[in-house]
Amino acid sequence: MTEKASGITEPQPRGAVIRGNHPVDQSEAAGRFMAAPIHQKMHDARLWDLRQKRDAEMHIIPEWEDLRQLASDIKQHTLTHLDQYLEQFETNAKVNGIHVHWAKDGQEHNSIVLEILKKHGAKKLIKSKSMLTEECDFRHSMAENGISVIETDLGERIQQLDGEMPSHVVVPAVHKLRSDVAQVFSKTLGTDPDNDDVHYLTEQQRETTRPLILDADAGMTGCNFAVAETGTVVVCTNEGNADLSANTPPLHIVSMGIEKVIPRLDDLPVFVRMLSRSALGSPITQYTSHFRGPRKGGEMHIVLVDNGRTTRLGMEKFWTSLKCIRCGACMNTCPVFRRSGGLSYGATYAGPIGLILDPTFNKHKYRNLPFASTMNGSCTNVCPVKINIHEQIADWRKELASVGEIPFAKKAMMKAAGEILASPKLYRAGLPLANSTLRHLPRFMLYNRLNTWGRGREMPHAPRETFHQWYARNRAGKKKDVSE
Repeated sequence: MTEKASGITEPQPRGAVIRGNHPVDQSEAAGRFMAAPIHQKMHDARLWDLRQKRDAEMHIIPEWEDLRQLASDIKQHTLTHLDQYLEQFETNAKVNGIHVHWAKDGQEHNSIVLEILKKHGAKKLIKSKSMLTEECDFRHSMAENGISVIETDLGERIQQLDGEMPSHVVVPAVHKLRSDVAQVFSKTLGTDPDNDDVHYLTEQQRETTRPLILDADAGMTGCNFAVAETGTVVVCTNEGNADLSANTPPLHIVSMGIEKVIPRLDDLPVFVRMLSRSALGSPITQYTSHFRGPRKGGEMHIVLVDNGRTTRLGMEKFWTSLKCIRCGACMNTCPVFRRSGGLSYGATYAGPIGLILDPTFNKHKYRNLPFASTMNGSCTNVCPVKINIHEQIADWRKELASVGEIPFAKKAMMKAAGEILASPKLYRAGLPLANSTLRHLPRFMLYNRLNTWGRGREMPHAPRETFHQWYARNRAGKKKDVSE
């Protein structure tokens, strides 16, 4: 939350994951976000600040690149032996007194959790931050079955109260100003709409959520890392909300993607050292909680969820995306994400990592996302587990083209552009024509619904003289002066 934006009453576009199979169109939501310049400026500056803090932490650690390589190697080894480590984790977790369940997809995950809750007569569940539960549309599913789910993470709670999905994997409400939060809390918690003091807003949320935590029948956490050697679930938070969710109610349910497993406890420090530094530019998270078994007199369940992960594991060009530790570093550095906001992606996972994860769930629905990138490679440079994100974005573009998921108009334009750019003669001949067209055609012929580029920017003027023309005029046939 940052400074108040006076005079703006409805600056933030509302957004949620689009249900169904229709292709996601980012342009409308992104356009609304960009139409609120104070929010866009704040969002850009806030995330770039996180990127700079990440860089500062990186330079403090001489062995940073060695850690990146080691983390990547551990993940690669684990994913290529995933069945063995999952079985080892299940065996050791059961020895620790934990009930282990397997879910093939989000629907089965929700059904398993619902059955556990019904068995215990639980109607009120508190949960800490979990992108997997967002992926499974968990809250919506529970609401349909009469189960109340309360988010305990501050950012997630803000988004829940405002009816929005998280806009970032680490800082879910980063797109909101303090004044926005004051309005949300005023409408939902009855707070003072004109008081946007951070301490006041945080205290009000704490005071209204604490009774719900104490009254909960069950608690749910996500999982940052699962140690096969010990059967331990590790959750990293800055608010301690995972500890509250796991230990306050008698029933603790863990929602865990199968890619979260790592082999040994000795591997854990590698990731813990890199996670918070990459995400927030802080040396370590405030709480690194190890859950090895149920609390005394309680019960603990772990739901291991596939939801397309084994299919992705079989994708030659895209399987390494499973290395992701959900730090959000790629989002913080991405110029497209910083300037368009996470809600504009219309998917659980936004930013560069979303561009390579989302199509694995549904190629048709998310066919436009891999094109929302400048391909600058910064995302790959900051990834703590060295995922080649920008290369996978390019590969997804090729993949979508090969299976006919490129809209006809875009395909035709790209084909025409390819023909011209592949021919030096056509390119050079077309430059004067392009310049003349841009200079003399009426604006309505250039800036219309067909010109998506011109919706938010002016068309660039072609230079009066190309470098090739300048070189031919000034250098062609002239001998180089050896004295220069």
